Amino acid sequence: MRPEAGPAVRATARARALTAVLALSAALAPGPVPGAHAAGRPSASAGHAFHVDCAAPAGGDGSRARPWSTLAQANAHPYGPGDRLLFRRGSTCAGTLAPRGAGSATAPFTIADYGSAAARARLDGAGAHDTVLLADTQYVRLAALEIVNAARPGTERNGVRLRLTDYGTARGLVLSGLYVHDVRGGDAKTLTGSSGIHVAVEGTARPSRYDGLEIAGNLIEDVDREGVYFKSTWSRRDLVGNQQDPHTYPGAWTPSTGVRVHHNTLRSLAGDGIKLDTTAGAVVEHNRVDGFQLRSPSANAGIWTFNTDDTLVQHNEVSGGGSTHDGMSFDADGASRNTVFQYNHSHHNKGGFLLLCPYSGAKTVGTTVRYNVSRDDGARLIQNCAGPILDTRIYNNSFLNTDRIPAYLVQDDTAAPARTDHQLTVRNNIFVSRGPGGYALKNPTPDLRFDHNVFHGPPPEHLPANPGGTTADPRLRDDFRLTAGSPALAAGQHIAGNGGRDYFGTPLPAGAPAIGAYEGPGIR
Repeated sequence: MRPEAGPAVRATARARALTAVLALSAALAPGPVPGAHAAGRPSASAGHAFHVDCAAPAGGDGSRARPWSTLAQANAHPYGPGDRLLFRRGSTCAGTLAPRGAGSATAPFTIADYGSAAARARLDGAGAHDTVLLADTQYVRLAALEIVNAARPGTERNGVRLRLTDYGTARGLVLSGLYVHDVRGGDAKTLTGSSGIHVAVEGTARPSRYDGLEIAGNLIEDVDREGVYFKSTWSRRDLVGNQQDPHTYPGAWTPSTGVRVHHNTLRSLAGDGIKLDTTAGAVVEHNRVDGFQLRSPSANAGIWTFNTDDTLVQHNEVSGGGSTHDGMSFDADGASRNTVFQYNHSHHNKGGFLLLCPYSGAKTVGTTVRYNVSRDDGARLIQNCAGPILDTRIYNNSFLNTDRIPAYLVQDDTAAPARTDHQLTVRNNIFVSRGPGGYALKNPTPDLRFDHNVFHGPPPEHLPANPGGTTADPRLRDDFRLTAGSPALAAGQHIAGNGGRDYFGTPLPAGAPAIGAYEGPGIR
């Protein structure tokens, strides 16, 4: 186990993370955030600037010289394309920011900060349901603010909530460079909360969705319960079965598209890290999730999908899953179709590495798990729920267990061990265990198949049939590269459509690859 970081270490880590968030926000933004740290006023042709300083005298008109002093004033004004709503750095406003209006594709409505104070502009929900509510709007950029909501802990609330209700398609929303923390909500996972960033599509009259939603470069920490959470009433399809209530979520499946969740840091979460729901083609990449499933008695995972198509989850680091009630890094849950987990680093999660979890009539189809590395993930490396798990391929990953030895290599929770709808192929992986016991198979099903894997260290009596594989020492280094002379080099089975690169970015050969996540030459 890693030692618990002291207050000074945590404060230093927080300061570094905030600096990184600001740098990433500036680097990732499609253009400059008008007004953020700005001393001057952009030209009138770019829209109008409205200023808020909740420490200013009452009676202001929204100008920089006479700013508004309450969120009520900011909420009362209708905004349009190119407008900027700017909060003075170093000031705090209490309540809910719920602005009206929208931007356009060429001139978004921007909510950001102004001034030169060292401290951020801070919005404090003070126990309200939402600190920021962006409802039925589009082409809005929310950036650079500090957002909290800690009062009256245990009641449902959010830091930032996006909400559509019978709206149709909302395009071009960007949340970037935010510091969202101390959101002390309840434990339930619902359409309305509780989350650091909550994305909800509601209504029953008009199919609605987001298109081009970007959540990038934010720091989210000390949140009860969810980090980033998606949910939609427009989610009914055969693939989901009854895994969700058809009366609560009755609309035909209308997925949000063009969703990107990237370069965020999430820490100290009661429940889930990042959960996608009712999306198609979403990309979740370059995120750091460190500490989830810490204060919830319910099931939670680091990054997971539900009722989604064609999700790409890559280049993320996930650690600190706090319990074995799930508590694993990754989950392709019910009605997840064609999900790819690749190039991720998972470590020190009590619940393990991967969950595949359809039930109540749902199916999980076409999951690919490749070129990831896992260190000291516990309880079980792979867990299967009781529903159909079809066409799942787990290949060229490297697993190293030293401090924590998983009881199960694969834990299958089906009540019918002879069922043939758990179709998993486990190929070209390295499993190294440097401790006693573990690595058993629980309820192995006929279509759980292994080949060309390296099993070094697990008890021989626990190992499955593994044609083309070996139990020889693969000479796996602590950085997951292979030492010269490794029997894993060029010993794998070629797999078509393999993504083209290994975990380290090395191109893959046309012929036999190495076993594991490393394709480079043996290190001398």
